[in-house]
Formats: sequence, structure tokens, C-alpha cells
Amino acid sequence: MVRLSVNVNKIATLRNARGGNVPDLLKVVRDIESFGAEGITIHPRPDQRHIRYQDARDLKKIVRTELNIEGNPTPEFLDLVLEVLPDQVTLVPDAPDAITSNAGWDTITHRVFLKEVITRCQEAGIRTSIFIDPDPQMIRGALETGTDRVELYTEAYAREYSENPQDAVNKYSEAARTAHEIGLGLNAGHDLSLENIEYFKEHVPQLQEVSIGHALICESLYLGLENVINMYKYKLR
Repeated sequence: MVRLSVNVNKIATLRNARGGNVPDLLKVVRDIESFGAEGITIHPRPDQRHIRYQDARDLKKIVRTELNIEGNPTPEFLDLVLEVLPDQVTLVPDAPDAITSNAGWDTITHRVFLKEVITRCQEAGIRTSIFIDPDPQMIRGALETGTDRVELYTEAYAREYSENPQDAVNKYSEAARTAHEIGLGLNAGHDLSLENIEYFKEHVPQLQEVSIGHALICESLYLGLENVINMYKYKLR
């Protein structure tokens, strides 16, 4: 079964909109785990517009499944990660002003930098993953950084799925085979939803973990959080 890690950035966005503590991020995370999610993902950004750095510290104390922290490995981000010591860190090359992640790493151009960051995290006992486009060349480049896993950036799949699911997933299937052949673990995330997740999982059998936030929270407005988490778990079996 593919593990479901729920990204709770949108919960923090809603909390921050009124300046108080409603909804209570920590309570929601406890509930998400009790509903069956196998992990919690957060993506703190420099402006802390949703997840705050203190949230990462607080979540470390209560998360009982796996805590995954995503982000651009700036000095401040790395300091936070090495302080909190999450189960996994996912390195994402997003600009400080990015609304959301919009590209994977060029693992060849940035190999030396990524290797240094990954080594520091692994020495602290943190599993590492690199956010990456479904390009076999970039995946082979990821192997040279020493990373444990890659996370396939699935926005293109989600965008093309409604027109032609097979064409949309083909490059991801090929990328997954490449990762599996060279011994890299495989995660995926970005714009995956109840509509497209089952097809993706069926055609990417090497998949270990998906990180889903925006769609899951939006779907929960209509269907309820507990129900939606269990719908994802059913589709990921």
C-alpha cells in the first residue's frame, strides 16, 4: 500500500487568516493521523504565510506517524530541519515568492550543492528526498547526490489527465522504472486528487508515498476530512 502523507499547509493558511488559533493546527494533525494518514507534510516558506517555523517545532512533539518537511534548502531552512529532525526532508527548488512549487531540481547542475545538503541531513539521521521532474536523466543525476528518494513533480500529470490519462502518465511510469532500477525510493506529489490518484498509482507500481494537501483539503469541504482520507487510502491500496 502506498503511504499517504497529508500536507497541512492549507490548514495553517486558514488559521492565519484571522490571526488566532482556529482551526487548531495541532488538533487537526492529531485528527488526521487518527483518521488513518501515514504521515504529515509541511512546507514552511520564508514569509511563513502558512506554516510557521514554530509549527514545525510543535509538530515534531506530537506527530506519531512520519513528519516530512519540504522546502528550499536555504541556510534558515536547513537550520530548522537540523533542529527539528523530521523523519524526512524533501528538497524543493522553489523561489521565495513562489505561490506553490513549480519545478523540479536540475540534479546535474546542482549536484555538488545537493550532495552537501543531503550529506548533512543524512548524518543527522533524516531520510532525504529530492523534488524532481519525471526525467530519467535528472533521476540518474539524483543518484549522484546520494539522496534516498526522489519525489516526482506531478503537476503535468494532473493537468493532462482529463484529456488523455495514458499519455499523461507514461513519462512518470518511465521515470519510476528508472528510479527503481538504480535503487532510489519513489514519492510523488502536487495536484494529485481523488479523481486522478488511483490511475497514477496503478501505472506507477514502484510508488512508496504520496504527499497531498490542496486537493485533499478542498475535497474535504464537501465530503469531510475523515471520509476523504479514507477514500484516498482505499484508492492507494
